[in-house]
Amino acid sequence: MTLDYQRLKSWPFGVIEHTYTGKDTILYALGIGLGMDPLDERQLRFVYEQELLALPTQAVVLGFPGFWAKHPDSTLDWVRLVLGAHSLRIHRPLQPRGTVIAHNAVTRVIDKGAGKGALVVTERRLLDKGSGELLATIEQLSFCRGDGGYSAPSTAFPAGQPSDPPLPDPPLVPDSAPELTCDLATRPESALIYRLSADLNPLHADPRIAAAAGFPRPVLHGLATYGVACHAILRSCCDYRPERLRALTARFSAPVFPGETIRTEIWPRRNHALFRARVVERDVVVLGNGRADFV
Repeated sequence: MTLDYQRLKSWPFGVIEHTYTGKDTILYALGIGLGMDPLDERQLRFVYEQELLALPTQAVVLGFPGFWAKHPDSTLDWVRLVLGAHSLRIHRPLQPRGTVIAHNAVTRVIDKGAGKGALVVTERRLLDKGSGELLATIEQLSFCRGDGGYSAPSTAFPAGQPSDPPLPDPPLVPDSAPELTCDLATRPESALIYRLSADLNPLHADPRIAAAAGFPRPVLHGLATYGVACHAILRSCCDYRPERLRALTARFSAPVFPGETIRTEIWPRRNHALFRARVVERDVVVLGNGRADFV
């Protein structure tokens, strides 16, 4: 089946209402490794109900529309779809409990050419249900490896289909050695915890599914790795004050296995930092082209 540009751009996500509690906020933080040092009172504020704080990246699991690309009407080759990049812009600090309204939309569909795949960009706007204020804007880039060449003339679309303009170049980290590094361990069961906040894909839990996908064991969610990088930025650049973080973007380059150590390499600037993350045990970069904005 050929990717249908117009069908994707008008995909009916509907309006999603999501109520989350303090327990949900704690569970999300535990899933990305907060609280591993029981004597670190800065981390304790994210995993203990007294004076509880929400991590900024918890926004990525709120109002999530599920794996909509698997729907047969999406026309996507969902089996070959992988998460390419993620970006979060925070307009107002996330509260530790509340109800949000999510508006999801496909904003770009880009043909990279036959055999080169296509890019699908979705945007989610999170609003506070009570005040109507915009809390966060989330942008996800999916790399659809099996859908390249859709814009060329075909039997289904003799005149061809549109392709949106290419995306701007991502931020580049310097060639110099990082000025700061932050090593954070992940728990062996971290994927089993994180999946309770969002993505229930068995790839992250079932060894047989992981083996069928070519992995020696279940892998950690890409957005959990993204959350670990957020933790590193909060720790290294923001003194664990989540209200200081305003934006976080990164590209995914390799999977992490639960139990591995993620080293975030940081080049701080006056009001932002460039970063990447690598697995220490395998010396593999797992997040690249990272940028964090803060005040």
